[in-house]
Amino acid sequence: LMPPKNTADYIITGSWSKKAVKEAKRVGTVNIAASTEGENFKRIPKQDELKLDPEAAYVHITTNNTIYGTQWHKEPEVGNVPLVCDASSDILHKKIDVNKYALIYGGAQKNMGPAGVTLVIIRKDLLGRSSDSLHTMLNYKTHVENNSLYNTPNTFGIYIIGLVAKWVAKLGGLDAMYKLNKEKAEVLYGCIDASGGFYKGHAEKDSRSLMNVTFNLATEDLEKKLIAEATAAGFDGLKGHRSVGGLRASIYNAFPKKGVEDLVSFMKDFQNKND
Repeated sequence: LMPPKNTADYIITGSWSKKAVKEAKRVGTVNIAASTEGENFKRIPKQDELKLDPEAAYVHITTNNTIYGTQWHKEPEVGNVPLVCDASSDILHKKIDVNKYALIYGGAQKNMGPAGVTLVIIRKDLLGRSSDSLHTMLNYKTHVENNSLYNTPNTFGIYIIGLVAKWVAKLGGLDAMYKLNKEKAEVLYGCIDASGGFYKGHAEKDSRSLMNVTFNLATEDLEKKLIAEATAAGFDGLKGHRSVGGLRASIYNAFPKKGVEDLVSFMKDFQNKND
């Protein structure tokens, strides 16, 4: 998507957007339109903070930041510049207007199905930008022209994605999925906010993710105690990423509301015993 001698705008909101910048620099020039790294990625940049180039080849965002627990809840306004997003960790969590995007790509492994499949939604007019210098397998045009069958596809992974899509439809579609995801997140964030500071959320409230809830306790020892007791109680995988520390509860589409309610019950009990 980046023609020769052109520049692309990247908005850095976490680890995966930083990785995207590293890869983009292999093929062209990158302009960092905004970054919240100096604040340990606790929020999404405001519109008036974006230093966008109206001549940029595209603007790239990562919609959900799994490590830091932040999420774009509204697309940035980018004018006529194509908007590109990595939606790997929140795709299918709600209905989105694909017309606002030039390209959406996402790995299946969080909300769609098993690892090993990537979904790409691309505006047809952008296929002509593909450089002949790209490796054949890395060219979207290759896969479009061959109906995603240029190589032997991950048939089992694609089959499972089909089953997941039917499951979402049975629940009532993406609007129902979004309603459920909001309810789950509200239960967990409500517990954190009502704890009187015993639990402290990492992300600013208007940037909070519906998929990954990150929070800390007063001391690292107390966090280790909670993780150990939670694991013993059946709540596994709560340890936060090493770059943030603390705890992280990932409540993707498949995680049931009852599981969130049980976790909150455990958290309240833990606070009563340790506050």
